[in-house]
Amino acid sequence: MKKAEWGRRQLKSHESTHSETLAIEVTKLTKTFENKNAVSNLTFKVKSGGFFGLLGPNGAGKTSSINMMSSMLRPSSGEVKLFGMNVNSKPLEIRKIIGLVFQDSSLDRQLSVWENLRFAGMLHNLPMCQITDNAEKLLNLFNLNDKKNKPVRTLSGGQRRALDVARGVIHSPKILFLDEPTIGLDLPTRLRLWEFIHELRVLSGMTVLLTTHYLEEASGCTAVAFLKEGKLVLEGAPNELTSSLCSNVLEIESPKMNKIFGELTAQFGIGKQKFRTAYINLKKHEGFNLSSKLDQIKEKFGSDLTKVIVRPPNLNDVFLWIN
Repeated sequence: MKKAEWGRRQLKSHESTHSETLAIEVTKLTKTFENKNAVSNLTFKVKSGGFFGLLGPNGAGKTSSINMMSSMLRPSSGEVKLFGMNVNSKPLEIRKIIGLVFQDSSLDRQLSVWENLRFAGMLHNLPMCQITDNAEKLLNLFNLNDKKNKPVRTLSGGQRRALDVARGVIHSPKILFLDEPTIGLDLPTRLRLWEFIHELRVLSGMTVLLTTHYLEEASGCTAVAFLKEGKLVLEGAPNELTSSLCSNVLEIESPKMNKIFGELTAQFGIGKQKFRTAYINLKKHEGFNLSSKLDQIKEKFGSDLTKVIVRPPNLNDVFLWIN
């Protein structure tokens, strides 16, 4: 089965869910553990077919949020609706329309690739013919055809994560939850896995909600929300968030940053220091000659500067300035 053929078949079942239909509606969602809020009053919406990123550092409440959205964890208050269905009151129906990929792999390392997919399909009560058909399409999409009968323990880390995703969508869910899907993978493997996931979205029309602290992975999202200590502190489209932050970022690195940071902010404006690096947001305004000021800094500090670059802002910069 060719990828394009699968795409045409899958899209037919998803066409009616697009436009303005809400796939995910989270309202005042709160989870308390031992009198401490892991998630507090979380509210956001995701349209059908959207790609939403829930971002923040470890401990921000991302995994607790996904667990509540997927009926794995009951909220202390608030509600979640997936395609209009309340997660708490209809958990069995909810689990039929969602796919989950956890931080830790749920694969059986002793079974083969095919056996893992078959088992996942059986858990969703799919007929064997449908399991076989869906598995063949997914193995083709994720370039795992030649590994079909190999034990999972023989796969590389990237191949196992690709199989985790395939296992999570074997039943053609409407929504896919990805909780830190690339954690522990090297950069080339992460990029390949994202190529597969983006192609899966295009072919299926699936709504995807991602949690990650690799913020560059969320640049392709239709919208993102930043969590801090369980609270939503900023939400919007990635390009809108970065463009509203500044025009460019001046990034300067020096082993003597503690001594020269004050001089840098006096010349260029308010900045943030992280260890040996200063990040300064540059906004366009009349009378500001960036080249002249950079020349002055280079002349004054010379060999103490190990890196001086001016670059466009990214989501890492947005995250830096809200923390």
